[in-house]
Amino acid sequence: MDVFEALNTRRSIARLEGDVDDAQLHALVDAALCAPNHKLTRPWRFTALRGAARTALGIAWAAILERSTSLEGAARDAFLARERSKPVRAPLVLVVSTRTDDDPVIAAEDFAATAAAVQNLLLAAQALGLGAIWRTGEMAYNPEINAHLGLEPADRIVAFVYIGRPAMESPRGLPRDVAAVLRILE
Repeated sequence: MDVFEALNTRRSIARLEGDVDDAQLHALVDAALCAPNHKLTRPWRFTALRGAARTALGIAWAAILERSTSLEGAARDAFLARERSKPVRAPLVLVVSTRTDDDPVIAAEDFAATAAAVQNLLLAAQALGLGAIWRTGEMAYNPEINAHLGLEPADRIVAFVYIGRPAMESPRGLPRDVAAVLRILE
């Protein structure tokens, strides 16, 4: 698959199943490492969660929410059960994080580089016939989740990438209008 085909056919796939083997995981991370990175700081880190590690993340997240939710009774139980089950929606959850820097320019450039690494990873997944979806949400910004994952307190989670075999039809792409977003100055 060439890069234009991967770009034009890649979609976020929410229902995933099967397995992602070590060779595929390494190929995905290797593709991510090709991302451009100003000053070559290589700020990105990849934490792969499989099996019980996904369940443990869900338990940690539900415990955090349990302390803050105002829901009661059955509604509370259902909410916490949904949140607890989120990390097991795919056979592999790849947590992509970036180191931060005291210099706000370096921090911004490192975050952008890590986001580019995530896009490379998503395109590589498409090329390998895997489905993937980039998720964030509150869990990505919680310091207790950083600690649970063994990340440094200052690290920022850029993405939870859920990866597996597609268990659904690929959604249709949105129409694109290059003329509406492109300015050419000469």
